[in-house]
Amino acid sequence: MDDPRVLVDAATGDDAAVFQIADDRALVATVDFFTPIVDDPYDFGTIAAANSLSDVYAMGAKPLFALNLVAWPRDPAMLELLGKTMEGGAEVARRAGALVLGGHSIDDPEPKYGMLVVGEVHPEKIVDNAGARPGDRLVLTKPIGTGILSTALKRDAIGEADMKYPVKVMSTLNAGAANAMTATGAHAATDVTGYGLLGHLHNMLAASGVAARVTTESVPVLDGVRELIEQGVVPGGTKRNLAANTEYTTWGAEVSEVDQLLLADAQTSGGLLIAVDAAQTDELLAALQREETPVAVVIGEVVAGEAGRIEVV
Repeated sequence: MDDPRVLVDAATGDDAAVFQIADDRALVATVDFFTPIVDDPYDFGTIAAANSLSDVYAMGAKPLFALNLVAWPRDPAMLELLGKTMEGGAEVARRAGALVLGGHSIDDPEPKYGMLVVGEVHPEKIVDNAGARPGDRLVLTKPIGTGILSTALKRDAIGEADMKYPVKVMSTLNAGAANAMTATGAHAATDVTGYGLLGHLHNMLAASGVAARVTTESVPVLDGVRELIEQGVVPGGTKRNLAANTEYTTWGAEVSEVDQLLLADAQTSGGLLIAVDAAQTDELLAALQREETPVAVVIGEVVAGEAGRIEVV
């Protein structure tokens, strides 16, 4: 794109597009939707809405409004479930301070729900994924493992009770994490979703022209996930992610296959992965704790090296 109003587009693999409309204002736009990953329709709506809003927060922006995206069977019983799904989405949007102004729906035998979200940011305060620098610490704000757990639920390997805390994590807005990172001058950020932790880290590193080192034992993991991987409960998307990860990742001798799959696990409504100056790390962690993010953990560091390369130890 050569239009000077386009501040961020798809070229850097960022989480949202950013379009400048005034010297001190830019619009941030993103869209996301997916099929149900839990049985409860209200919970599905909260997760889908939080996931859609997350891309705005990853850019350091504030959401303004959203439009619902619905693909749903027209069966009357299914429409009742749609009402509960949209109710969950509306509640999360309300918590975000965003207005749901409408949307679009189509008849589809497989339910899908999500949102198009528009936010706002000062052009000089955008946090994209191209600013990571050697020496930066990598900070994560939610534990990983939701892809494994949602697959386990579908296979009846776990029950709804086992998903109570993971649902809470996935429904948690990244608003607090965004507040903390902008207040402490983070260099770069992305949210962790379908490409998994290493996939999204790779995109950040490639855009920034740097490499990174990740310490496996520092990565926060939801309870029971490692055991499920050992039982063979691994979604296809996670396996595809791992195959892609291997092209740019050097695995330490102590990193097990379970850990490799875990770091590749396709997430839903994951946390922010933030690159911050080493000198500002403690300040960022303290700010995240004040914002009560699910976790606030240093999982690695940015290093000089081939753009996009990751060493996992």
